[in-house]
Amino acid sequence: MEILGIDVGGTGIKSAIVETATGELLDEKHRIATPRPATPRAVAEALKSLLEHHRWKGPAGVGFPAAIQHGVARTAANVDKAFIGLPVSEYFSRETGRRFFAVNDADAAGLAEMRFGAGKENAGVVLIVTIGTGLGTALFSGGHLLPNTELGHVLLENGQEAERYASEAVRVNRNLKWKEWGERLNLYLRAMENLLWPDLIVLGGGVSDKLHKFSPALTTQAPVVAARFLNRAGIVGAALFAEEALRGI
Repeated sequence: MEILGIDVGGTGIKSAIVETATGELLDEKHRIATPRPATPRAVAEALKSLLEHHRWKGPAGVGFPAAIQHGVARTAANVDKAFIGLPVSEYFSRETGRRFFAVNDADAAGLAEMRFGAGKENAGVVLIVTIGTGLGTALFSGGHLLPNTELGHVLLENGQEAERYASEAVRVNRNLKWKEWGERLNLYLRAMENLLWPDLIVLGGGVSDKLHKFSPALTTQAPVVAARFLNRAGIVGAALFAEEALRGI
């Protein structure tokens, strides 16, 4: 099935048409800036522009930076607080005239990695961490997703919120060297390991292809690997989520 996958991030929105049988992108990945402020109306207008760019008439999946419970946004970490309580899928569908299916952005990345990527055929506990403006998490056990974990907001032993201490945005804004930032990320991953005891940790997002630069600082018991889809995981996973939703209708 061909579905448009969209990944809404704190600074950019990426999209591509996805063949859900293989996870392959069928056209060039497109990126636009996330509107500021990222209100519901502004994001809907951005999605319209993506639909026009891809000349897309069919259904779309969107990975969104919020806990989404039964289609309703319960949080809004890197978008406008007006999204809280909004039925996101219904709203985007109404505003764009296309069928939209919204899922937490980290969960979307996790779906892609578990279906086709680094977590494929792993029946244990797999923790996927997407590293970008914040820290997103997706947790799987036996291939099944526990949705909306939002573990990037836990407080670390130093009293700081994890994503305000170890995200990619922190690395860039503080101009941290890879080793120094890797030690920050390690503090977070060790905390997750002590809570969840994953069999595998998968790192996604823009820094995932730089794992070799900071992996010496990581001391978890569980192996840590880069997401195979790198920063395309959210696009692919959003399309997979939409496919599952359509099959369930």
